[in-house]
Amino acid sequence: MLSKAKIKWIHSLDLKKNRTELHLFVAEGHKLVTDLLPIMPCRFLTATAEWLQNHPNIRSAEIVEASLQEITKASNQQHPQEVLAIFEIPDIALDLNKIKNELSLALDNIQDPGNLGTIIRTADWFGINTLFCSIGCVDAFNPKTVQASMGSIARVSVHYLKLEEFLPALSIPIFGTFLEGKNLNEFNNLPEAAVILMGNEGNGISEKLEQIVNEKIYIPKYPAGSKRAESLNVSIATAIVCAAFRK
Repeated sequence: MLSKAKIKWIHSLDLKKNRTELHLFVAEGHKLVTDLLPIMPCRFLTATAEWLQNHPNIRSAEIVEASLQEITKASNQQHPQEVLAIFEIPDIALDLNKIKNELSLALDNIQDPGNLGTIIRTADWFGINTLFCSIGCVDAFNPKTVQASMGSIARVSVHYLKLEEFLPALSIPIFGTFLEGKNLNEFNNLPEAAVILMGNEGNGISEKLEQIVNEKIYIPKYPAGSKRAESLNVSIATAIVCAAFRK
């Protein structure tokens, strides 16, 4: 049985300050939970009797059998599933020597948790291990971000930093997306070691970060000059740029 106290504890992790203080986050659903279980320490797991019977070897500090109705009370999802778990937020140190020799992503003030989760998933797909976020970005362990990442949050390390100070110190090229940038299709040999900087959903890259960009790039619209969509969703744009770098 899932007690009222446990349900209250789970919902307390909706707030960033509680996630930060307790170093815990919530994951829901069969695929996400089973993806995270082999990689991250699980502090608490609640699931239906049928789910637990089908997964007898799961490892968690605490396991509670519950009805779907009880899990629904603890869930943030519109359509709750048969399992919910609490995982420990990893404390991952930055390996600067490694970062200076590989492709990384940086995000300037991304606000939508779904966008951040999708970008984390995109980074994972393209073999990008590290994501740098400005201090104003949405929390990577927001429940909506975690769900949108589809388990990639366990494989991509996310760090919150003063990008205007940190990125130039890496001494590798910084590419940023701008409407007045060079056509992405005109680049022949994009570097393997670089930072791709993506801007805020509504305002793009801020002026202070524009100053540290070495190369401005632009995703061309087809046909050129047509009056179609004014912009791309930032997660879609990130995927297009990552694909160009991985050619």
